Amino acid sequence: MKRFAAHLYTLLFHLGGFGALGLGILDSSFLVMPLANDILIVGLTARRHIMLPYYAFMASAGSVLGCALTDAISRKGGEEGLGKHVSARRLEYVKKKVKKSAAWALAVASLMPPPFPFTPFVAAAAALQYPRQKLLTVIGISRFIRFSAVGLLAVFFGTRILELAKSPVVQGGILAIIALSVGASTVSVYSWVKRSRGSSGASTLKDRAA
Repeated sequence: MKRFAAHLYTLLFHLGGFGALGLGILDSSFLVMPLANDILIVGLTARRHIMLPYYAFMASAGSVLGCALTDAISRKGGEEGLGKHVSARRLEYVKKKVKKSAAWALAVASLMPPPFPFTPFVAAAAALQYPRQKLLTVIGISRFIRFSAVGLLAVFFGTRILELAKSPVVQGGILAIIALSVGASTVSVYSWVKRSRGSSGASTLKDRAA
């Protein structure tokens, strides 16, 4: 798994902005890629400071596209569908925050790093029919601020970060995070598909009974 993660990260790094775009889509959909895009932005910006706005924009665009996928699925399923993929305890917490102030809740969730539950906030806002254009706009702006801030750290500490990145311990840690993310993403997709099939089967039996 670590070898695969190493090849994946190397590929994304060489793709530059498009790597950040692709990872942003994964990071903001139902998949689990905690901190991976932040690490990629730091590495890319440390190498080429002048490209920070571009990298931040591409990563943010990827997040918006990933959230658009989550939005489409959650908006269609509504609150009932949301309850099949999010634990009851977390769902109630997220719903309260979204109902109180959806824009602020989405902005804070977009700015916060893992393990803050970002995707459930997006799914809840969509399920509660928060306007899609506003949802994606808030996320896009907030993510751009977050990735720009992360990139600025690389600008100010670029040389140190690059030297630190060459450390076997740091490289091993990064690969471990990515490997864990890939594994968790696989489990997440499997669970989501299984639940979706289960709910579809239950609906079919109800229709037949009726």
